Amino acid sequence: MNNRVVMRFLLSTTMAVFSAGVLPAAPPTSSVTKPNVIVIYTDDQGYGDVSALNPEAKFQTPNMDRLAKEGIAFTNGHSADSVCTPSRYALLTGRDPWRTIRKSGVMKAESTGMIADGRMTLASLLRSQGYQTAMVGKWHLGMDFPGTRQQRDWSQPIQDMPLDKGFDYFYGIPASLNFGILAWFEGRFAKVPPTLYSGKKKNDRHVDYRVMPPYDERWNGPGRHVKTKGFEIAPDFIDNQCLTRFTDKAIDWMKGKTADAKNGKPFFLYLPYTSPHYPVCPLPEFHGQGDAGAYGEFVIETDHHIGRILDFLKSSDLDDDTLIVFTSDNGPEKSWPGRLDEFGHDSRGGYREGKRSVYEGGHRVPFLVRWPSGIKQPGRTWDKTVGQVDLLATFAELTGATLPDNAGEDSQSFASVLTNASADHQRLPLINRGEADGRYSITEGNWKLILPNKKQKHELFDVRSDPAETKNVADQHPAKVQQLQEQITRIVANGRTTPGEVQPNDTGYWKSLSWMTEADFETTTK
Repeated sequence: MNNRVVMRFLLSTTMAVFSAGVLPAAPPTSSVTKPNVIVIYTDDQGYGDVSALNPEAKFQTPNMDRLAKEGIAFTNGHSADSVCTPSRYALLTGRDPWRTIRKSGVMKAESTGMIADGRMTLASLLRSQGYQTAMVGKWHLGMDFPGTRQQRDWSQPIQDMPLDKGFDYFYGIPASLNFGILAWFEGRFAKVPPTLYSGKKKNDRHVDYRVMPPYDERWNGPGRHVKTKGFEIAPDFIDNQCLTRFTDKAIDWMKGKTADAKNGKPFFLYLPYTSPHYPVCPLPEFHGQGDAGAYGEFVIETDHHIGRILDFLKSSDLDDDTLIVFTSDNGPEKSWPGRLDEFGHDSRGGYREGKRSVYEGGHRVPFLVRWPSGIKQPGRTWDKTVGQVDLLATFAELTGATLPDNAGEDSQSFASVLTNASADHQRLPLINRGEADGRYSITEGNWKLILPNKKQKHELFDVRSDPAETKNVADQHPAKVQQLQEQITRIVANGRTTPGEVQPNDTGYWKSLSWMTEADFETTTK
């Protein structure tokens, strides 16, 4: 980097830091690095859906495997929740999602944004550190569309969306395909607006549905859309084009930033794919591949597109200086038992249950990190607990930023694991939540306590000796139950997991905190 470039970079970084409310960066040291960063986030992909993590997998994922072989496989990595929207919130903000006003469930396409204005995100953090930022793919954290369902004005811009949360560029869709509003949005507009209405169609190759033309006239007769529940859709939208379009757009955007990246202005790309979430719709050229039906074909197609990203980085000479995080938002959708019976493929990787569950199958997910110039002794595994919520603090440490007390409250950096093969990183207690029954869990070291709710009692597991959570040993270890319950009570009430000033949750006590009373909550907060 020449002196002029250095000065330009430092000036832009300093101005961005103060405008974003980030504390001044730590004094530069020789260890401070600024790699390009790509976060690839798949949708409903279970731990067992990566062949490097599941020797019995019925399909191969050579590009995902390459991330593990050339990086670190975090075999005890977790999403914050067991469904989509809350996991994405935690990934981007470093804060547990139940601290917001949304305590459960996923959002519709059109909703008030879950990320509050001014809340630090991965994008705003890295932009403050001089990065160019982009999101390409599925958002699912709420958007404000112009007008109402019955009266849209698509000439007006979308508000409260990724461009308002730290991203310089956005191409993608607002939510899962079954929620609408479906069009290929770029920036704040859809090139072809979603002026039609449609419903789900039968999928002849899987147990789910398709979203594809021709869009049925029964949804689009005069005045019909006002009375029906069909979702809004653009005439040119086809479900099976998502992966190709997202990868094409991601590569196009990176091409435009390559020169800058080589001259000291790195980029951050958030690439949340829509697969293998329903609709399972692999392109025809992937039909017949693998031995796990259409689902396996869809994961194979996903792997193919990740290979395209890797090929681009290699051909652009960006490979060494690009850090890739690959992970999934939660465990596999409920089709996993049928797949296990029919094909012998276990999308959970042997863990208990799947999507929506508080057990490991709901939130222990593939978690791979590759960074050729930064990771010491690649090809390692890391078996201790880490969370997706930790990415904010990790990226902050790697880029020399310091998080203020009101950002990344539950985020603990694992940067040392990347740069030191002998690191002794110990994760603070990690909180997870199951959507199906609203239960919370806390994991510290080998011990995982699932808190009671309604008629369900405490469950305590030693997840190192019993990773499938088959033996509830709460009655044998009452002191451990008490200790972990006191820890989660403090973490919830104090608004943070990490050291720092107590921070407010966005609400007072809520009823799913059934192991404590409102008085306990208020007392602990004080």
